[in-house]
Amino acid sequence: MAPGLSVLIPVFNWNVNPLVEALLAQGGDWPGPVEIILLDDGSREEFRVLNRPLAAWAGVRYRELAQNVGRAAIRNQLVAATQHQWLLLLDNDSLPPDAHLLARYAAARTQAPVLIGGTSYAPTQPADAALHLRWLYGREREARPAAVRQLAPHGQLTINNALIRADVLTRYPLDETLNGYGHEDTALGLALARAQVAVVHLDNPVLHAGLEPAAVFLQKSEEAVRNLAQMHHHPGDATESRLLKTAGQLHRLGLAPAARHLLKTLAPILRRGLLSPCPRLAHLDLLKLYWLLVAQSRRV
Repeated sequence: MAPGLSVLIPVFNWNVNPLVEALLAQGGDWPGPVEIILLDDGSREEFRVLNRPLAAWAGVRYRELAQNVGRAAIRNQLVAATQHQWLLLLDNDSLPPDAHLLARYAAARTQAPVLIGGTSYAPTQPADAALHLRWLYGREREARPAAVRQLAPHGQLTINNALIRADVLTRYPLDETLNGYGHEDTALGLALARAQVAVVHLDNPVLHAGLEPAAVFLQKSEEAVRNLAQMHHHPGDATESRLLKTAGQLHRLGLAPAARHLLKTLAPILRRGLLSPCPRLAHLDLLKLYWLLVAQSRRV
């Protein structure tokens, strides 16, 4: 029997009709049955009204939760709702760049139990200055070719645009203890690295269409750094980031308290620059280092 595919999309305050329509048009490119499962995670009513008609579409299942359960829990619930062999995890604000996303995944599915397609961003800066930081970060830090991501396959794992065998996600569910935004995929990558589950990166990106204003992105970034600190990384872990390595060096040299004090003084200046129309990612790196050092000091 041909392997089935479940496309799993957590929905939160977003119109997913264009994404679902684009995916249904590609369903014939997968060599087996295809279903799309949508689980609304406590969206505002205006978005639920837009998305509810999808429940009547052939090949689509749509359900709403009464309240938000979070990024990891919603995806674990989606995994539990499927019986197909392959799962494609997509964020609701993604869009296929062309008509061949599923065809490329179908051709590559024998390479590994975990395939990561990547993310792309529009080539031109958005007109809204509040979106410049998120666009710049995406272009410079997230839109990496597969060859670069494959240099650290588990550390570059993302749960947006990931094709994963169902038995893998059932055995290694996302960590629901991480509160707020960020690093569920980092924790999954660490678990898969320790279990020696192969991860292969592909040049099969989706377009990230939902850019957050800089203030929202900074808030999410701070939450993500706190989650990173919570994960108890050890030097040499397959998912150890440059941020963790920098903080580790400061601790080993006994410079962490001084660096934390200096960065606390600079933090308001760094934040103002990041909220400006011309943000610099170096300022975001320093602000993240400050957040991490603060989080680590509270865990001592």
